[in-house]
Order: sequence, then structure tokens, then C-alpha cells
Amino acid sequence: MSEYTNEQDEREFITLVDDEGNETLFEILLTIDGTEEYGKKYVLLVPTGVSDDEEVEIQAYSYTENEDGTEGDLQAIPEDSAVEWDMIEEVFNAFVDEEGE
Repeated sequence: MSEYTNEQDEREFITLVDDEGNETLFEILLTIDGTEEYGKKYVLLVPTGVSDDEEVEIQAYSYTENEDGTEGDLQAIPEDSAVEWDMIEEVFNAFVDEEGE
């Protein structure tokens, strides 16, 4: 089973740059270790600066760490990779359930 970590006490942020050069700051919501199943790790991001009652779109990416253990590049998860998306959804739902307790 994939594992996830929540860095709630040590919030981490990442800046993404779109194709037009616009920068957006995201908070790392959680990371998922799917290396055993899919050979990848995943990260779920939420944009910063939104209120708690505002609906936001969570961004999901896979990533590969650099050889020295530092963060590497983010890669888009293929839309047709239903198995990966199902796993991400399952882990996210478990995270939400745990946070709600």
C-alpha cells in the first residue's frame, strides 16, 4: 500500500511556472510514496492564499528525486493512467478522513 506524509507542522511550499512564465505558489498538501507499485513518488499541491471555505483544484504530479536525495522534476501524470489516479484518490480520501477525525 502506498504511504503518504503530511508535513502539517512543517509546511512546505513550491513555486510552479506555467507556459507563459506566470509563477504560482503552492503548498505541498501531502506526498505519496508509490515507488513500490509504480516506481514513482507523487505530490499533491494546493494553491496558497485561498480561504478555507473556497473550493480549490488540487494539483497532482509524480516526481523523481535527484540522486543526492533532493527534490527533482515534477512530471504530469498521464490522464489515461487510471490505476495511478485511483491510487492517488484512495490515498487522498484516507488523508481527508484522517484529518477530519
